[in-house]
Amino acid sequence: MPAQKDRWFPSFPFLLFCAYFIPMLGSTSLLQELSPQEYFGGLQAGRASLAYFSPNVSPGAQPFLEQIENSVEALQDYGISVVKVNCPKEDVSRYCGKENALRKAYLFRGNMLIREFPTDALFDVNSIVANVLFALLFNEVKYVETLTDLQNIENALKGKSNMVFAYVPATGTAEHRAVMEVAFVYGTVHQFVLTTEATLLKDASSDEPDASSARLLFCHCQQATDVVQPCRKIPMEQDLTVLNIHRHLKLMGAPLVTEVAEDPEKVSTVHLQLGLPLVFILSQKETYEADRRTAEFLAWQLLGKAGVALLSRDLVDLNVLLRSNVALKTPDEGVPIKYLVLEDTDEVITLVEDKSKVEQIQEDEDEDEEDEDEKENDNQDVQDDQVVEAVSRDKKRELPLEQILTLTEETFHSAVLKAAQTVVLFYASWEAVSLVVLQTYLEVADHLKGVQGVLLSRVNCWDWPGVCTAENVTQFPTIKIYKKGEQPLMYNGMWGTEELTSFIMLSRVSCPLKLMTIDEAEGYLRGELPSELSSYHHTSVLGVFSTATSKAKEAFVEAGSILSGHVTMGMYFEDDALALSHKYAVSPPALLLARSRDRSVEGIALSKHSAQDIVQTIRYRLLDTFPEITVQNLPRYLQLRKPFLILFSDGDIGQLESKEMLKLAKGTPQQAFVPCWLNLKNTPVGRRVLKAYFATVPSLPVLVWVNLHAGGQVFKFPSEQSITQTNVLFWLEKLKAGLEIPSSTLSEEDWKPPLPAYDFLQMMDTTAPEFTLPTPYRHGDGDGQEQQQPEGSEEKATAREETPEEAGLKAEKVQSPGRDLRGTAPRLAGREKQAKRHSEL
Repeated sequence: MPAQKDRWFPSFPFLLFCAYFIPMLGSTSLLQELSPQEYFGGLQAGRASLAYFSPNVSPGAQPFLEQIENSVEALQDYGISVVKVNCPKEDVSRYCGKENALRKAYLFRGNMLIREFPTDALFDVNSIVANVLFALLFNEVKYVETLTDLQNIENALKGKSNMVFAYVPATGTAEHRAVMEVAFVYGTVHQFVLTTEATLLKDASSDEPDASSARLLFCHCQQATDVVQPCRKIPMEQDLTVLNIHRHLKLMGAPLVTEVAEDPEKVSTVHLQLGLPLVFILSQKETYEADRRTAEFLAWQLLGKAGVALLSRDLVDLNVLLRSNVALKTPDEGVPIKYLVLEDTDEVITLVEDKSKVEQIQEDEDEDEEDEDEKENDNQDVQDDQVVEAVSRDKKRELPLEQILTLTEETFHSAVLKAAQTVVLFYASWEAVSLVVLQTYLEVADHLKGVQGVLLSRVNCWDWPGVCTAENVTQFPTIKIYKKGEQPLMYNGMWGTEELTSFIMLSRVSCPLKLMTIDEAEGYLRGELPSELSSYHHTSVLGVFSTATSKAKEAFVEAGSILSGHVTMGMYFEDDALALSHKYAVSPPALLLARSRDRSVEGIALSKHSAQDIVQTIRYRLLDTFPEITVQNLPRYLQLRKPFLILFSDGDIGQLESKEMLKLAKGTPQQAFVPCWLNLKNTPVGRRVLKAYFATVPSLPVLVWVNLHAGGQVFKFPSEQSITQTNVLFWLEKLKAGLEIPSSTLSEEDWKPPLPAYDFLQMMDTTAPEFTLPTPYRHGDGDGQEQQQPEGSEEKATAREETPEEAGLKAEKVQSPGRDLRGTAPRLAGREKQAKRHSEL
């Protein structure tokens, strides 16, 4: 209904009623007195009339006639005429000839009798109007006596229409009349249900109702699409009057959340027009989906008490504090909007119910602001959480997400079956690491633009926790690759564009790839793969098996499923497999490693035939002999749990040192230690590592021995000696004999991320299907590790399984995830100050 009509409709609710029935009303409001012939001869098809048949002189009927006459005007508003039929003494017809008939009133529609009323049931105007309308609206108003009847009506309405359930202690009362009068107008929009059974009221209400008072509940059955999901019931807290019921239905029909893109001072909604406050949730694009869920949750809690609007900071220039996340507008003219900082939705509900809280909250905020300003001046620490800092810095950046398909609960399963390879990013729109990885994911989409058979998609677990739970996603972000008829493949590498792109492309090739002829096997070792994969693979692994090595072959296939996307693997097990393996001086079962860099092929005999042993062997063999350590590859070498011999340099190492260290690496017994080097120009964090080792950065290059996994002792190679294979081996013998003094000893404290991990299973609760909301933003256990932790770590984030809560009323009793407002955009930006507490690296 237009806003202009909203202003006058509540104050004069039946103007539309009267306007609708003006053509049908007579010109008089007095009780008509007709003879039987005149009455029955004047009945019109479709017109309702209430008739009382009485002799000319009937003193006992006088009180009833007075009430009938008083009800004439009220019934005329609904097109119902009221007639007193004077029966002649000689009339012996059905309505005039029997004494019992003269004690009744009759309701006709046209010439059809609808209902007979005993005159003692029509004792006043309220009872007359209520009972007459109740009889006429038998299709629009259902009367129920049992809980089964009520549940059957609910189930029939689910997904189709809403229900207005009214309890009155007795029919014919003022409350009964009010319900019938409203049903006369809204009966075609909502299904009205009436009862006088107090037991049904107890079953329908969440509290302990007073059976002596009439009650009305609006039941949102249209949103309950499942038969087992109950209709959400919102009680009307005011007395049952026509105006109050009309007002309640008006509020129930208003949009649950209003999206606002203008100055809130200019906003006018039905809630404000009906004298209720309007709550604004301040949002922005980066957190829109989470804020929308929070707003919807809050709107359900305040339904009938206040309106809720979602106000985008990106579209409206607000001259308020960035950390403000809630605004309150009252219907009182001249009262300015209050901008507040609240922690959860419970505070908003309290704010609406207790207006005195507004001033108290604002006073507390002013004090907090002064305290924060003082801390800001005293503390200039650099923020440790660089991911949150990056998100806060780039929060105005608009990401072109349209090139990545958005999946929902309805589209997920069909989408993963559509393309030959569907890549799905599971993330949370509020979470800092997710937002950074989302940017990387967009870069991957640019790299793979035009590649046939690859579909890049995303699922916001904040919106669709059911999908993420079903796919066993317990941490954000997570990337899985789905292929038809295969188990999904999860990515567990670094979140770089190059690494992720390579993983997606290499996973397109079967792992292992079954080769049918010896020419195909030889071509595979020469690097003959599809041209689009040429830039993504460096080393190929070929498993060679004879018919007698079926157990090793099965383990190799299982290893391929584990390493898919990380390495290209082929398998050859034809009759001439023995000849192929002998060419490279090994016997089946064996691995042939073809390195693309120097076109060499290395033969490795498989002594252990389990899948995990094969995976470990391949991973170790794929490591470089003398690698440059970077942030990206360090976890792979830490998994070996061996001492490190690291040559730190400020740029490329000299040709002599490189040659000598390579000789040392090749001559070292397998897995004794890890010879490597670190370029401070490529990996600046190495300078901080050296400071941790020696307090100050020594002159470079410097050769260091460190055993991170046993004792943590750090030894420095003598600077006066040249780095040669002979000198280093002699020095290592002295270390082994305990003749060298360590330069420092590292702390035994575990290496952990600067911030604890999140327990995402605890944070994702599935509530009612019509609104799924974020859980309170809280950290997981302190022992938890972030996903960036090396794979070899034994510490894992704790998790618990969550079962979906029942929808409807039960969902309201659960600690709902939408109660926390700290996931909103202002709070995300506000973490810049909060993160400064985490200064322990």
